[in-house]
Amino acid sequence: MEKLSVVICVYNEELNIRPLADQIRAALRGMDYEAIFVDDGSTDKTRSEILALDDDRFVLVELMRNYGQSSALQAGIDAARGDYIVLIDGDLQNDPADIPDMLELAETEGWDMVAGVRAHRKDGMVLRKIPSAIANYMIRQLTGTQMKDLGCTLKLFTAEAIKQVHIYGELHRFIPVLAALEGATRFTQVDVNHRPRQFGRSKYNLSRTTRVLSDLTLMWFFKKYMQRPMHFFGQIGFFTLAVGIVINLYLLALKIAGNDIWGKPLLLLGILLLVAGIQFLTTGIIAEFQMRTYFEAQKKTPYRIRRIVGTGEKRKE
Repeated sequence: MEKLSVVICVYNEELNIRPLADQIRAALRGMDYEAIFVDDGSTDKTRSEILALDDDRFVLVELMRNYGQSSALQAGIDAARGDYIVLIDGDLQNDPADIPDMLELAETEGWDMVAGVRAHRKDGMVLRKIPSAIANYMIRQLTGTQMKDLGCTLKLFTAEAIKQVHIYGELHRFIPVLAALEGATRFTQVDVNHRPRQFGRSKYNLSRTTRVLSDLTLMWFFKKYMQRPMHFFGQIGFFTLAVGIVINLYLLALKIAGNDIWGKPLLLLGILLLVAGIQFLTTGIIAEFQMRTYFEAQKKTPYRIRRIVGTGEKRKE
């Protein structure tokens, strides 16, 4: 088993493969490592460039089509065999020279994750830096994960921490949040080098903003209610049901007093709130059963044990 696995997701990055491979070799000289290139359905010569490296330490994982960055990262993590796993972009903007210091920090201080922070980011202000700063602030506030730069791909994890994470949809931006949900709460952040893109074209566009907001809502729900969905649906359900009951009791009092309530909008609202409240409560009950099925069917536990250490002489033997 290698000590370090470097996972690089690439899509149409043919001009960046060889320079990146040379930089990885130079940065990790003398170390026991593997570099896993995950080709996410490239339509150029990316795969040919990877195979031309002709190096036993470099591995190509070729996906059958373009699945997106999250799925590509998951494929690379699944294929990784190292004790530590590094995620890095394939566009040369991350610097492999930062990896040895991050690895040393994780080993000496026992971190689950060492995250890179692009201290001097080489991207446009309006289209990249400002939206990123707003997104990072919102993520910190809603998830409680105090990360300065979630958009920086360069991160180092222990295999134990990252192998517990399952990345679906476009949740690659929230890997630290997902890792924290699985118990990997010990993390630190370090400034890393960030360089302007030299070759190829960026895949970033502003349409990501709405997707980030949708994923952020999902992360907030996971963080707060994953193991107790009834607390979420139940609060809404009981409130809605209570308002509906009050409205209908008021209308009943009017009816008893001899007033005509048929056709009043308030009557329709009261009935709708009653039905909605019952539906929310029913949804909460179903979600609770689904979570129990999720944990029990996969033999998962709602906790993660870091280690068990005996304190007596017999336990130490």
